[in-house]
Amino acid sequence: MTTRIYKLTFASVYPLYVQKAEKKGRTQAEVDEIILWLTNYSKEALNQHIQSEITFDDFFKHAPMMNPNRHLITGVICGVRVETIEEPLMREIRYLDKLIDELAKGKAMEKILRKTQVKD
Repeated sequence: MTTRIYKLTFASVYPLYVQKAEKKGRTQAEVDEIILWLTNYSKEALNQHIQSEITFDDFFKHAPMMNPNRHLITGVICGVRVETIEEPLMREIRYLDKLIDELAKGKAMEKILRKTQVKD
């Protein structure tokens, strides 16, 4: 079951993220900002992946650099604490799910992107 999500195309799930956000009065631009923050893709690369058949597996494997502050993402998503997920790819997917969930719940972008918790 866990490997099934890895084979889904990013393009098939992306509209669901946008839909979830827009239902709660948030925007596609905010969804994109979250994805860019997490993966360090450029906006152009993200748009290419949205148009392509890239799988979740490859989307995360080919990310330029996962945000080093993503470990600050904590909480429960789908009944599981994200910080306790041992399988690296599943943890990355659930980090993204958690961030989109926070967006849909009305959390401020500054907090979603962990800007207030960053230590120099």
